[in-house]
Amino acid sequence: MNFEQARFNMVEQQIRPWEVLDQAVLDLLYAVPREEFVPAAFRQLAFADMEIPIGEGEVMMAPKIEARLLQALALRKTDRVLEVGTGSGYLTALLARCAAHVHSLEIRPALGAFGRENLSRHGADNVALEIGDGARGDAKHAPYDAIVLTGSTPVLPAVLKEQLAPGGRLFAVVGEPPVMVASLITCTAPGVCGSVALFDTVLAPLVNAEQPPRFRF
Repeated sequence: MNFEQARFNMVEQQIRPWEVLDQAVLDLLYAVPREEFVPAAFRQLAFADMEIPIGEGEVMMAPKIEARLLQALALRKTDRVLEVGTGSGYLTALLARCAAHVHSLEIRPALGAFGRENLSRHGADNVALEIGDGARGDAKHAPYDAIVLTGSTPVLPAVLKEQLAPGGRLFAVVGEPPVMVASLITCTAPGVCGSVALFDTVLAPLVNAEQPPRFRF
């Protein structure tokens, strides 16, 4: 398989048509070899417009979702980022190329090991990967300039907004099937946040994601 041609096709046929026009993001997709972060059995599908299984019942997000969230976050080289759900480490590597430091939490030890191996092979030395539950963030390292949830949450925990620095951004897919919305939440001042809906999608929920209150009769 010609990976370079497949990468080009991914960018031109999937990413650009999905309103990702930030050249820095497009360059990043060429720079980080996605095929080296997927399980060997799925390497031929590394650039397909699909979620790729990575074990433990988890998947990599489709490439266009990763690209849209990177464009929305508009990371700076001084930013401190919290990623909830390391997975294969591919998105972690993309974030690390844009930011000063990435603190990544993975609740599943086997996936944490997989992601750590992939990241170490690609020299991501500004990433701290921990095994832990990040469904409500990680207050001990807050505040963050950006927070990324790689799984959905039926309800966005208020504590995540509290962990944003002024000017900080949070990418989250909020809701329950079949209605979920990818949103960018921006902290404009301490305790003050605004939200912009980016696109509709469906994403598997984070382990231990916060649930909405249920009516009882």
